[in-house]
Amino acid sequence: MATSTQTGSRLNTGQDADDHHVSPSDIAVGVIIGRTSEFFDFFVFSIACVLVFPARLFGFLDPVEGTLASFVLLALAFVARPVGTVIFMAVDRAVGRKGKLTAALLLLGTSTVAMGLVPSYDTLGWWAIAIMALLRIGQGLALGGTWDGLPSLLALSVSREKRGFYAMIPQLGAPIGLAVAALLYAYLLINVSADEFVDWGWRYPFFVAFAINVVALFARLRIVASPEFDDMLNSSELRPSRIRPTLKQDGKSMILGIFMPLASFAMFHMVTIFPLSWVFLYSNDPPEAVLYSLIWGSVAGIVSIVASGYIADKIGRRRLLMLGALAIGAFAVLGPLLLAGGREGATTYIVLGFVLLGLSFGQSSGVIASLFGKKNRYTASALVASLSWMFGAGFAPLTALSMSSVLGLWAAGVYLGSGVICTVIAIQTSRRGQMEITDE
Repeated sequence: MATSTQTGSRLNTGQDADDHHVSPSDIAVGVIIGRTSEFFDFFVFSIACVLVFPARLFGFLDPVEGTLASFVLLALAFVARPVGTVIFMAVDRAVGRKGKLTAALLLLGTSTVAMGLVPSYDTLGWWAIAIMALLRIGQGLALGGTWDGLPSLLALSVSREKRGFYAMIPQLGAPIGLAVAALLYAYLLINVSADEFVDWGWRYPFFVAFAINVVALFARLRIVASPEFDDMLNSSELRPSRIRPTLKQDGKSMILGIFMPLASFAMFHMVTIFPLSWVFLYSNDPPEAVLYSLIWGSVAGIVSIVASGYIADKIGRRRLLMLGALAIGAFAVLGPLLLAGGREGATTYIVLGFVLLGLSFGQSSGVIASLFGKKNRYTASALVASLSWMFGAGFAPLTALSMSSVLGLWAAGVYLGSGVICTVIAIQTSRRGQMEITDE
């Protein structure tokens, strides 16, 4: 802990910029920019899975089947992400953090911008689908490599009493990225015709994503290249450990870590992409109306995530995660009734869902990281996060829409409830095993 204290002291001294020292506020800005760029890429593709790909890539299917097929493409990145984590951990050990991060963000940006150039099924046939699938896998591999340890550096550079607050900062990237993506798509839908949007208008968000990735790369490299980051590496607090020893030493904690935030990760898609797909397919409301609701939901999510930091510092992160899971369980019952209530009901569903999501999601990554000691924290946190996203969010739109299309909206609530059960069991198991969530 002496090294952490020294590092925290150096971070707060505000030394000369020429020496390339950074403060907690610098790290916070870098973290938010980095996470926003990742989630912007994510939501650009996710929204296209509802508004674009069913017509361009799966026009030979009916609208519901085409959307489900697009959600299969969406899931590919979540399946590839843990593989990318393993691959880029090896790159990290071989060439260092800067080389790994540069390669990962280059792959992410290249895959994203290339998606905007893929022809339609009518032009290229099954090759169009295959190319899009390959690029989506590229995105997933890249996301597995964008884990930079900055949230851990941020948390370790502040006092224990403020770690809940600083743990929520990386999570702000999700609602900010969604708001920007939704606003860009809404602007295009309003200013071009439906045919023009499907023909060429949809490509612009993918090109914008590449520009945002470049900005994010430089913001994050500035932090990674700092002396403070080297100090953390030298003290092994942010050093990538090998996968096999990590699994052997922290396997039980990793299993619990996968399932502890599952409710919030499942909720993540249930208040974003799922309602967009349901309203688009089963109502006469224009898609831009749902996109505006998502923007308002994002604002509510930002406020809720910030609030989670203050609450977690008062009652503890694990307790807040449990209360959040129980609230999501109640939403699983109420939510389908709201979503079936027309435009106002859908807006209420999204905004209320984001409030509950923010309280839980705001501390989910912090809970994962705090399960591990400093020796394996970097690798274990990255791998657990990738697996938890895969199980919790990767198949959520596909499963919820397929179940709801056959059984009704109540089935989506059942699916969300299953994630709540997993979270509650994982938290209770950690308590029975007297597993401490540390803040070291």
